[in-house]
Amino acid sequence: MSEHAHLPARFDHVGSFLRPAYLLEAREKKAKGEISAEQLREVEDKAITEIVKFQEGIGLKSITDGEFRRTYFHIDFLEQLGGVKTDIPVTIRKADGTEELAPPVIRVIDKVRHAKNIQLADFQYLKSQVAAGNTPKVTIPSPTMLHFRGGRAGISREAYPELDPTFYDDVAKAYGEELQSLADAGCTYVQMDDTNLAYLCDVNLREAARQRGDDPNELPHRYAQFINKIVAHKPKGMLLGIHLCRGNFKSTHAAAGNYEPVAEALLKEMDVDAYFMEYDDARSGDFKPLRYLPKGKTVVLGLVTTKFGELEDKDELKRRIEDAAKYAPLEQLALSPQCGFSSTVHGNNIAVEDQRRKLQLVVETAQEVWGST
Repeated sequence: MSEHAHLPARFDHVGSFLRPAYLLEAREKKAKGEISAEQLREVEDKAITEIVKFQEGIGLKSITDGEFRRTYFHIDFLEQLGGVKTDIPVTIRKADGTEELAPPVIRVIDKVRHAKNIQLADFQYLKSQVAAGNTPKVTIPSPTMLHFRGGRAGISREAYPELDPTFYDDVAKAYGEELQSLADAGCTYVQMDDTNLAYLCDVNLREAARQRGDDPNELPHRYAQFINKIVAHKPKGMLLGIHLCRGNFKSTHAAAGNYEPVAEALLKEMDVDAYFMEYDDARSGDFKPLRYLPKGKTVVLGLVTTKFGELEDKDELKRRIEDAAKYAPLEQLALSPQCGFSSTVHGNNIAVEDQRRKLQLVVETAQEVWGST
């Protein structure tokens, strides 16, 4: 068991923010060939400088770039790994009129390798904007994204006749090299975003995994071992967290179900420092699965929703934190929104001002529950 790093504060956030209109316009111009990549980057720099000030003005201690350089929380990163090919996801309209993002096809077509430093330049710019005393945080997709959606069929049999251990080791090495490049530049906090463990709480998605030839009871344990291979490469002094997401595209969700089917593998077996767990509504079930949390780790309770603008009641948040503390020690808990405000470039159906109000509520509630630290 490695020595666990601690979060910068008892209040945190998942990382993405609504993109300003001028940034979306610049992205469109770049897509049409009207401006260069360098010109788009200048616009991104301006937007990131503003979102850093926004976060610091609220009093947040961990600061992200809002994922302003990305279209999707996962594809933009994964497709830059050697051996990985991704297809852009498409939006599908469901029978009830709501929209859902059809899962992108992510395929492993060759040996996975760290072909280049993916987040380094972005981190260096973020770090240059963050005030002393605050912690720049980098968000990257979880490595399980390379397996879960396509299963065995999504991974080249030529490159990997057997997945275990070569595929998992190669991915872990690639992630380790990425983490090392960030650590060398002064990064001390990385969060991995993982939809798959949360999806394995959902009856329908468990069945879909079974149809692909995977055992949904075995997968959480396999994924815990997979993440631990990356933890083994983690640079000294870096905090590594994982965010469990049940879908957040345009304020919709893709999965529901209590954490019980994955809780033991997630909390007891996986050796990360912190878990961001969605608990913004009844879809996530009760807090009983938190009983598996070992000493030294932190669960960040995602009690405040980013899907809708209506503000939560502070007393109700405190009551729910008390409820969670029946299963895991209060000193090992923290508070955040359940997800980012804009997991994809499209953004949630929420006003810019609601972002501020929600985050201020998180900071104030956490300070009242745990004190100002």
